[in-house]
Amino acid sequence: MGGKSGAKRKGKKSRNPQKRGQVQGRPAGGVHNDFRGVDITNSQLVTNGTMAVKTYVQQYAPVPTALDALPQPPAGFTGREDDLAYILGVLDPDRTDGPAVAVLSGWGGVGKTTLAYASGHAAQERGWYTGVLLVDLHGYDPYPAQAEDALEALLRSLGVRPEHLPPPGAGREALYRSQLNARQEAGERLLVVADNASAVAQVQPLLPPGHHGMLVTSRHRLPGLGRMRTVNSLQPEDAVALLKAALKNNDPDDVRVEQEPEAAERVASACGYLPLALQITAALLAQDPGQPLTERADALGDAEGILDGLSDGERSLRAMFDQSLERLTPQEQDLFRQLSLNPGPDISTAAAAVLADQPQPATERLLARLAASHLIERNPTIRGRWQMHDLLRAYAHEQAEAAKGRGRAPRRRYEQASERLIDYYIRHAEAADTYLGTLEGSVSSRFRDRDQALAWFDAERENLIAAAYITPRTGFHLGFALGGYLRWRRRLQDLVVVRALALNGCQALQDVSNEPVAWNNMGIALRELRRFDDALDAHETALGLYRQSGNIRGNASALNNLGNALQEMRRFDEARRALETALDLYRESGDAHGEASALNNLGGSLQALGRFDDALGAHEKALDLHRQLGDAQGEAKASNNLGVALQLLRRFDDALCAHQLDLDHCQKVGDSYGEASAWGNLGLVLQELGRFDDALGAHEKALSLHRQLGDTHGEAKDCNNLGTIYRDLGRIDEALTAGRQAVETLAATQDWFRTGEAWGEVAETLGAAAAHPSQVREAWEQSAAAYTRAGADEEAAASRTRADAVEAPEKLSPAETQPPSDGMSLPENG
Repeated sequence: MGGKSGAKRKGKKSRNPQKRGQVQGRPAGGVHNDFRGVDITNSQLVTNGTMAVKTYVQQYAPVPTALDALPQPPAGFTGREDDLAYILGVLDPDRTDGPAVAVLSGWGGVGKTTLAYASGHAAQERGWYTGVLLVDLHGYDPYPAQAEDALEALLRSLGVRPEHLPPPGAGREALYRSQLNARQEAGERLLVVADNASAVAQVQPLLPPGHHGMLVTSRHRLPGLGRMRTVNSLQPEDAVALLKAALKNNDPDDVRVEQEPEAAERVASACGYLPLALQITAALLAQDPGQPLTERADALGDAEGILDGLSDGERSLRAMFDQSLERLTPQEQDLFRQLSLNPGPDISTAAAAVLADQPQPATERLLARLAASHLIERNPTIRGRWQMHDLLRAYAHEQAEAAKGRGRAPRRRYEQASERLIDYYIRHAEAADTYLGTLEGSVSSRFRDRDQALAWFDAERENLIAAAYITPRTGFHLGFALGGYLRWRRRLQDLVVVRALALNGCQALQDVSNEPVAWNNMGIALRELRRFDDALDAHETALGLYRQSGNIRGNASALNNLGNALQEMRRFDEARRALETALDLYRESGDAHGEASALNNLGGSLQALGRFDDALGAHEKALDLHRQLGDAQGEAKASNNLGVALQLLRRFDDALCAHQLDLDHCQKVGDSYGEASAWGNLGLVLQELGRFDDALGAHEKALSLHRQLGDTHGEAKDCNNLGTIYRDLGRIDEALTAGRQAVETLAATQDWFRTGEAWGEVAETLGAAAAHPSQVREAWEQSAAAYTRAGADEEAAASRTRADAVEAPEKLSPAETQPPSDGMSLPENG
């Protein structure tokens, strides 16, 4: 193409019409040198007097602008401060650690070209460059520009006449460098902007010598050219600002963003915070000035047709994605489509290999090439995981559906890929769950140890929960397999969801043997969320089903959990009876593990009933059984509860040892929730022993852990306990702050009994601070009101007595002058 100068060919025509139309890299006969119908009014070729053969350059080769004609960024350019700073750092003439070349990569529509224009203007405003050479390499068009085409266009822009152009090859590159060197000697510094490159080979010959600079934009990462910078989507607030500016650029009186800020945020989110999508949306809104943003947001929110809503007749996000997809090999295209079958937000290399039915090393190479094309990206925090933007996921889903629509064979192939992936998730989840059991010797060989199993669960959690929704079968398997992990990590809302999916799966599959298990598990999850009435209903349902089937161990399990729910509801006598029956049934069935659990829970009920010696005996038996069974987790819980019983018996040294044993185990296995509970109970014992500084440190550690876990109820108890120790230390202001925070948080969780306790502590602190009697009285009245809401009539009456006696303390008996509680110790359910 254009290998000989026009001067040498003047007045001659090829005798071969096919050869006359042939362009390097393109089919012969595809393009002909015919001026008919061609508008060349603004072409540079007119002033150069170029013959028809040069029509190839005008029509197909990249045509740069003049040195002072870099386009301005579109309206609403914003949110690229960090990117601009990085690029300007590369282009800075004082930089000495490498050439001034920056490669901006990112997926189509993310704003690379706009950023390059803005960077070029900013560099010129600083006086760093005397001019800009701009060339579009059309890297994703059907026929991308070749390097020799770009060199010809750049040389012409630098003033080289067509007849002086060397043929493609080293001579043309040498002339390009010599021209730039001459400019440098003349005191000029030029910036070359190579837009829309798709390969290193397009750009390598264009790299400028000397102190000139270069910006390259591409949808691929192009290593080896210069400093690489990935351009990402905008931040939400910047995306809204772009939408607003684009609308006002069309109509300064357009105030839809100001009038509907929440809808504007929804529009920006649906556009994936992608500049091109936002510009297209602004154009569509400008065409319909009466359309509310809410209506547009609703239309874009339809995941099935979102790409249809991102086309304005001239620009189309789907068309841009099509260009990128066409650059891939068939194998890469197939994997890109298959990735849309993954139910969650990201995928591991191992799971992708299962999906593709390929060896893992081969799959990893394909994934890396997709990432280099910016159709997927590496997870920034976890090595070996890959993620896809929502709009690209929608596009991949479209492509997969189109592939499945081509016939029965491709449809079955995609169905098999999805089945392989879901089976992979189920098998691994069930294997990882074996590490969360309590007995030794029952773990799967799929994982090296407990830490690896937990790490796998952590990485795959969202995928697993999403997969559980797919069919009743997946809900059944994953609902059971995920429960232990989610409870361990205290993701209690997710726990209720997967327990419900497991229950639905049992019912849909008519699995009568597992349905009561699912009801029992659901009750445990609801109890963890403090939905005690619902938990009680679930356990009673489980109990009824177990009784129908004559399952003795099932009956015992349902009664054990029913007793725990009743205990939380402060129905202690009923809880004791349920737990004693559970204990008998476990013994009858020979279930030593269940017996130990029931003993541990029974001890908690006996504590609440004031039968401290009996509680101590139950916990000691539970502890012995757990040790015999090698159940370290059960042993730790029994130690905690034993410590609480010893506290109540005022055997503080023994209690300290028991809680320390619990703490050591929790730290060993990484049980943060258990560790937080252990620190709290240790703090209470240390406080009783007069070791106030140590107690303060223990409560602070408990509070920190509960906050990390997002356990607001545990956090409230810690605040209450901190309030008491601050009071003991004479730090009254801190005591009041902690106490009031405990009240506020406990009330928010609707734990009215402990809210009453916390108000009592606040009242005691106010009394110690010699606060005005009205304040003290109000705190006691609040305590009474909270106890009343909890149905704790005796405690409510005691608080009202304290309120009435604020101004006449001599009316109180010695027992009534004591605080309503000794801090919030917590037995653990087995």
